[in-house]
Amino acid sequence: MKQHTVEKIGGTSMSDYLAVRDNIILSKHNEDLYNRIFVVSAYGGITNLLLEHKKSGQGGVYSLFAGGIEDDSWYASLQELKQKIYSINEHLFKSGERLEKANEFIGERLDDAERCLSDLKRLCQHGHFNLDAHLATVREMLASIGEAHSAWNTAELLKRDGVNAVFVDLTGWNADQHLTLDDRIQLVLSDMDLTSCLPIATGYAHSRDGLMSTFDRGYSEMTFSRIAVLTEAAEAVIHKEFHLSSADPKLVGEGNAVPIGRTNYDVADQLANLGMEAIHPKAAKGLRQHNIPLRVKNTFEPEHAGTLITRDYVSSKPCVEIIAGCKGVYAIEVFDQNMTGNVNTYDTELLSIIARFKGHIVSKDINANTITHYVSSNLKNVKRIVKAMQRSFDEAEVNQRKVTVVSAIGSDMNVSGILAKTVSALAENDINVLAIHQSMRQVDMQFVISEDDYADAIKSLHSCLVEVHDHGRAICLAS
Repeated sequence: MKQHTVEKIGGTSMSDYLAVRDNIILSKHNEDLYNRIFVVSAYGGITNLLLEHKKSGQGGVYSLFAGGIEDDSWYASLQELKQKIYSINEHLFKSGERLEKANEFIGERLDDAERCLSDLKRLCQHGHFNLDAHLATVREMLASIGEAHSAWNTAELLKRDGVNAVFVDLTGWNADQHLTLDDRIQLVLSDMDLTSCLPIATGYAHSRDGLMSTFDRGYSEMTFSRIAVLTEAAEAVIHKEFHLSSADPKLVGEGNAVPIGRTNYDVADQLANLGMEAIHPKAAKGLRQHNIPLRVKNTFEPEHAGTLITRDYVSSKPCVEIIAGCKGVYAIEVFDQNMTGNVNTYDTELLSIIARFKGHIVSKDINANTITHYVSSNLKNVKRIVKAMQRSFDEAEVNQRKVTVVSAIGSDMNVSGILAKTVSALAENDINVLAIHQSMRQVDMQFVISEDDYADAIKSLHSCLVEVHDHGRAICLAS
């Protein structure tokens, strides 16, 4: 039976090489230097420059290139990216032959990408070629550069520091075959002796169908998950710059937030639904199906066991494990007296409209003549959804309102009176609850409130549901 682990290192952690080396690779808390496969993200901020800013949407090379064939702003963005990447290399390698090799490796890819984009621009100025038909491939190509950069650098730095590290390039750069994701992983990793070498694999992996078309910015988690499944890992580990905690420490205070310690994949799915992914749901699916535990660790606190996520874990005593929320949510309410007795037809059409505009549904309400969907999207897109709904149901009243959703989540929250206690805590802080959802699975409670009350609601719920129990170093210490 194989006893290796597959471990993913997040972008913010990757930006601190010494922490990665000392707290993860060479940590005294590891039983073995080898028998591990590492999957690395791009350095913090690089993928934002390559594609677009994940939170603000500010244009990177890809989004500027996709903006139109007459606009060359992408070129200036690419030059800015090059300077940032060379600056990172200088910080890591200082000077000399190692720095020259590092710049040569990534410089070739950046120059290749620049030539591809320039040639494609010129080609698409001809009437027979459509830029939109090539954008998915452009996005994949650009995304791969970030992980190739960080993985190559990390392998070289570790070799310098006495570790038999091996750069594992899954990007398919200049490959002559279009393989499936699984085939590419198996082709590259099949002959490696994990007992004597340390693979450092790119978080981006090229596949025939394209990772980003399905997972977009979650692609590295899918690569990580498939490597764990295909190599039959004993455990999957994600190293982040923070613990998977009972709430955002910035909101509830560093001294009040506590690592969860143990939970299950059901809880991870609830977090993903709120946009707070411990891991992409489809990446988690493979781990869950093959019964591979997932551990989330804090890079900067290596002595802590982190949080272990397993398929069948249920807390020994019913409790709330995390308070989380989702801002930027719009309640889209459709009222129509003709809906009574015909809810299914309405709901099917409304769901189809939201899917057409790629709105993410966080939750929804249904009664006899009203359906309200709580959709995470930007205002421009929400207005499009509302107009489409009005066209489909011309007698309906369609209203929108910006709200926020705050949720209490746990592997077992079957606690008598917990809903009443929670609502009372919100009321005591003058927080008006617009809607409440509690499922029979007893894994989460959702409260729809005004966006202005978001921070106060998180603090209020955390105080009455988590802090009162004085959990110590973790709600349930992981082994």
